Amino acid sequence: MKIGFLVWEYPPTIVGGLGTYAENIAPTFVKMGHDVTVLTLNRGSGLKTREVMEGVEVHRPIIADGSSVFPLIVSESVKQWGAGIRFFSDIALYNLLSASKLLNDLMLKEGYSFDVVCFHDWLSSIGGLMVKGNSKIPCVFHVHSTEWGRTAGRCSDTVLRLEETAAQRADRVITVSNAMKEDLANHSWDKEKVDVVWNGVDPQRYSPDRYGDEAKSKVRARYGVKADEAMILFVGRLITIKGVMNLVQAMPQVLKSYPKSKLVILGQGELEEEVVRTASRLGVSDAVKVRFQFVSEDERIMHYAASDLCVFPSTYEPFGIVSLEAMSMGKPVVVGASGVVGFREQIVPNGQEQCGIHVDGSSSKDIAWGIQEALSDPKRAKAWGLAGRKRVTQFFTWNRAAEETLGIYQNVVSRGSASQ
Repeated sequence: MKIGFLVWEYPPTIVGGLGTYAENIAPTFVKMGHDVTVLTLNRGSGLKTREVMEGVEVHRPIIADGSSVFPLIVSESVKQWGAGIRFFSDIALYNLLSASKLLNDLMLKEGYSFDVVCFHDWLSSIGGLMVKGNSKIPCVFHVHSTEWGRTAGRCSDTVLRLEETAAQRADRVITVSNAMKEDLANHSWDKEKVDVVWNGVDPQRYSPDRYGDEAKSKVRARYGVKADEAMILFVGRLITIKGVMNLVQAMPQVLKSYPKSKLVILGQGELEEEVVRTASRLGVSDAVKVRFQFVSEDERIMHYAASDLCVFPSTYEPFGIVSLEAMSMGKPVVVGASGVVGFREQIVPNGQEQCGIHVDGSSSKDIAWGIQEALSDPKRAKAWGLAGRKRVTQFFTWNRAAEETLGIYQNVVSRGSASQ
């Protein structure tokens, strides 16, 4: 199968979970014998405009800064983005150039053909809609998150229209969890048109057997975590929906029962200063260690290896790859499970296959309870970690995700061929 793949972030530019998904799924398609052509964003920072990476052909048409022009032509809701108009301009230009390159340069001039084109979130919806409107190629819209979920109701009308139109015009919609599918249906999307494919992780790369005590000790020493202390790890963007503030606010209660505990926060975002201020106000600064950096994947894996417990108390998380990463590293996890949260489909909270605990990510009291429960029995927590890794290898690998996705693509192509 020949797959066109529109996604705004692709290595070496990785911003969040969407980039991690694209970085892994596209090469997996190739390993399974398929051709993949990615079209992605290039702000002109020295990136190659065309190259092959792990068998994936990557195109990066260079954009220009259109932020001084776009306010003249966009809707009032986009004009209100302020400094964010530059981001909208970049995304719009990336889409226009990518769709034009695929339709004209690659297909008309170079003779490429595509069996299917997939595009991801509103960030690639303009390009996807252009391909759909200017060709007979079947198109699949991947929804990793939504505007109403990301913004907690402070939605951009323009982004909402792009998402809804893409869902209506695409031949099929794929989303990342059953929780997300229900949320789409609750917002009047056609539920019968939506398939669910869970994301994955590479259990060979995320393997606890790769890291010894010396390497783990170096990570713990960086944050002053002693051998007899519990290292609680949070990895993620520091934004409201990730629940990081509620996690910090839970620490005084945790420390009352388990004073030999330290929370390590690894990530960047708009809440950095508030995290520091809140920890200071609550008197837990010595037990809350922060590192406001985007670190390499290898270093992130080392943090999982060094930790005793991983906590991700999101209140909106359509899937959440970080929990899979922690589980694959054999770590017990405490996760938010209220609202539109895919964590609850990953983590079994009771029974013989238990691998963690579900909490209400909006409640610092409930988060504290979950952490205390996990720390109360280290032997049991270790068993949860082992169960988590087993569950990952059974249900959450990139190979499994790719196989299920390709099956959907093939059905879309077959229906398209039959109707022609």
